[in-house]
Amino acid sequence: MSVAEDAGRKAGPGELLRDFTATSAFSLAFAFISPIVALYSIFTVALTMVGPGFWWGFPITLAGQMLVALSFAMLVSRMPLEGSIYQWSRHIMGPTYGWFAGWAYIWTLPIAIAAVSLGGAGFLAQFLGLDASSKPVTVVLALALIAGITLANTVGRKYLKLIIGLCIVAEIIGSIGLGIAFLTLYQVNDFSVLSQGVIDPATGGFLLPPLLFGVAIAGWAFVGFESAGSIAEEVKDPARAVPKAMIFSLLFVSTIVAFSALAVILAIPDLEAVKAGNVLDPVAATIEHHLGPVGLHFMTATFVIGFIACMVGLQASVSRVIWALAREGDLPMAKALAKLSGEDRLPVNAILAAAVMSLIFFALSFTNIYMILLTFTTAGFYISFLFPALAAAYERITQGPKPASFNLGKWSGVVIITAAIWLIFQTVNISWPRFPELPWYENWAVPLVVTILAVLGFLVRAFLSKK
Repeated sequence: MSVAEDAGRKAGPGELLRDFTATSAFSLAFAFISPIVALYSIFTVALTMVGPGFWWGFPITLAGQMLVALSFAMLVSRMPLEGSIYQWSRHIMGPTYGWFAGWAYIWTLPIAIAAVSLGGAGFLAQFLGLDASSKPVTVVLALALIAGITLANTVGRKYLKLIIGLCIVAEIIGSIGLGIAFLTLYQVNDFSVLSQGVIDPATGGFLLPPLLFGVAIAGWAFVGFESAGSIAEEVKDPARAVPKAMIFSLLFVSTIVAFSALAVILAIPDLEAVKAGNVLDPVAATIEHHLGPVGLHFMTATFVIGFIACMVGLQASVSRVIWALAREGDLPMAKALAKLSGEDRLPVNAILAAAVMSLIFFALSFTNIYMILLTFTTAGFYISFLFPALAAAYERITQGPKPASFNLGKWSGVVIITAAIWLIFQTVNISWPRFPELPWYENWAVPLVVTILAVLGFLVRAFLSKK
């Protein structure tokens, strides 16, 4: 029996329940990427450090990430296994290579959850009329969000699907609805502002350094589509459903993000003040300017829901990778982490482990260490993606095409190899030390964290090998 056939059969006792559809897989990936979080996490930084022209980073990054999504779609159609990145790497290059792919991923996502919880807590404080700058308020609300999404992931799949569905509705209102309103009713700036910061007025050509930085920043907005593969063994007919979920979630979200960003840029009432860094939150300021306090309050509610959806997707994804590693005995306390609980046969212990990891990183958010970890987060996704992408490229070059229910025919090899090249470029681009004015450990945060995690990984792997 092939990997795809084995994963596609009906679940037996002690195995994951196949209760997700193609729509469910798409919804989880959509929530993970989250147009609201994707845009508003980077908008202020991108606008002040690059200018409105940072927008061009979106189509460039989308082109690269679509290659990755297509490459991963071919992998998951062959190997629709829980744990996605870990399993694909493991089956192509062996257990050790696969283990380090999973190791990179299960460190990246809890850091991201901690970061998103802080952002969500800020919006939640604003919605509740609390002081968003108060550290105690932020701590309590962020912890409440982490507890809430942990509950959502453990109560059952039907509730998880309902929560994510409601979140997507709010996301669409908060992104598409706001974008349409801004473009049709409140456009202030001309489309020509998109040249500011990245195009040389004298020559009309792109300025490479700011454009590359815009691409690096946009990298955060287009990750998460692989999460559809993380739940592959919980999806009906995964070899066909999951590839579609990956591709369409990336395409749908990226279109919304680019559209929303364009709309906000063109609606900003005082673009020069924003570029100068004199506006703390240009998105909120623009909404309040055009829609008033009531409109801002309503939109803040959709932002909170968007951050919650993202956290739910992040935790669901990383818990499945933890469970997949534990099932193979590849983690400490593997037996407990691989246990399935309840009628829904959910990996509750793995979900709780993901929550604990997020809480640990959240506790570090009030130290200098956290800035180093946060800088690593976006690069961590691309490093994790590199493992299966390089494995797929190596396999294609050395062994030729492999049969898969989803493939691109004669273009498959080109896409697989180009996707790996893109990921190498983007990983270096994100990791590049651009800011000599920062302390060395922040400027070199990505290589520093990668080195530490690699050493720690070798130690853990050696410990597991002796057992």
